[in-house]
Order: sequence, then structure tokens, then C-alpha cells
Amino acid sequence: MMLRRTLLGTGLLGMAAAAYGFGLSPFADPVITRYALTPRGWPAGLRLRIAVLADLHAGAPLMTLDRVARITAATHGLNADMIVLLGDYGPVSRLVREPYAPEEVAALLGGLRAPLGVFAIAGNHDWWEDEAAMERRSGRPAWLEALARHGITPLQNEARRFAQGFWLAGLDSQIAFRPRGADDLPGTLAQVTDAAPLILLAHEPDIFATLPERVALTLCGHTHGGQVRVLGYSPRVPSRFGNRYAYGHVTEGGRELIISGGLGTSRIPVRFGVPPEIVELTLGA
Repeated sequence: MMLRRTLLGTGLLGMAAAAYGFGLSPFADPVITRYALTPRGWPAGLRLRIAVLADLHAGAPLMTLDRVARITAATHGLNADMIVLLGDYGPVSRLVREPYAPEEVAALLGGLRAPLGVFAIAGNHDWWEDEAAMERRSGRPAWLEALARHGITPLQNEARRFAQGFWLAGLDSQIAFRPRGADDLPGTLAQVTDAAPLILLAHEPDIFATLPERVALTLCGHTHGGQVRVLGYSPRVPSRFGNRYAYGHVTEGGRELIISGGLGTSRIPVRFGVPPEIVELTLGA
């Protein structure tokens, strides 16, 4: 009798976890995940708030236009000084019955506004799902073109200096052309002409392992936090380094890394222990 009850309880628990992971969490409104840190060399007295969106993977029924609109409104409501988008805007799951044109999604994301600007980089799927971009292997993928038309600034291996005393650089996808990337880290760093701290946007986090000390803070997406995460461990992470760069705040050699768990899902529409999230990052707190 005791064994039967135990098996029944285990089975019900498993069913509840599956219902949550497949039926509820992937469709939930995002949580706000907050980090506060001071990167090495950060200007004294400068407080900067950055809102971070990653891995939208828009397409119905998983990530509808209504959800994108709610995410945009929630992000805008944070009143951040700067907003950054870390790539992978379109769908990859076969369960997506209604993929949206980049223009439809970009029109909603174009509602984002911030005093220091809204910036976007490309993810691997922004290249992989764009046949024309993959054929020419240059220029902007369609998603970045659409975002640019709606007031969002694309950064493709580009760096910008801000009067507040820091740099922002955006790196292109490191696996855009499988396995070769569209990224150019040396060319990007060459644009940084003084010692002010550098914030790097990079879709995939693996590059963090070899970044020079010059890069004070790196913001990444791509992994979705593994989509399933239990007690700080993700069974499957799309990274050569596994759980080392799966999710969250990582510090190595005085350099800081934030990996967002993202908003959408990959080919398997499940989230367990990694809810959709908007990251709010406060620097100089």
C-alpha cells in the first residue's frame, strides 16, 4: 500500500511538473531578474540602468504578437537608461504555426525608448533562418534591417563611446556560418580608443572565456538558461562550456558576465526552473 501511494504521488508530481514545464511556463509573462554590480574601472558616481531582452523567438502560438506587446510594455515601464536586445528574434520550433514577418515584430519592439538609446545585435538564428543573408554571408540579416527601420540601432562588430564615460560594443554571431562566425572581435576592439570601461553585447556566451581584461562586462543570451534548470544545473546547454556559461552572473578574472535566460523557447517548447525573463541591470549601484 505504501509503495503504491509513493508511486502514485511520484506520478502525479511528474505530471504536474510536465504540465507546468510544457503548458504554463513557456507562455508566462516574464519575470524581472535584477542584478546590481560595479564593473572594473567603472566611472565613480555613474549609475546606469540597462534593460536586457534576449531570445524572443516570436511566432504563434508560442510567442504571439500580444505577448511581444506585453514584453515591450513591461520593458518600457522599467524606465531604463538603455535597452539592449541580444538576438534570435524569430521562431525555430516546428510547433510555430504562424511565423511573423520581421516587420510585424519590429514595429512592436520599436515602441521601446530609452534616454541613451535602444541597441540590437544578431543571434545565430537571425542568420540561419534568413536564406538571403546566408547566401551572401555579409550585411545585415532581415531582422536587424527591420529593427533599424523602427528606430533601434543595430551593432554589428561596432563600438560606440558614450559621454558618460563608457563604451558599448556589439558583436555579431559567433556561429552564424556554422561553425565560422560573423563576429570580428579584434576589429571591434580596435574601435575602442581610450581606457573607459567597455560593455560587450554578444549573443553566444562562449567568447567570454577568451576575452581580454579590456572588456569589463559582457551581456549574452543564446542558452535560454538550458530551459530546464534544477538546483542550479541544466542538463543541456548549447555551449562548449556546459553549465559554466548556462545562466546568470559569472565572474572570472575580474571580468563580469550576465547570461539572460531569455524569453522564448527553442525547438522544444519547455521551460522548467528558468521562467521567461527581462533582465534589469544596475551598474555602479
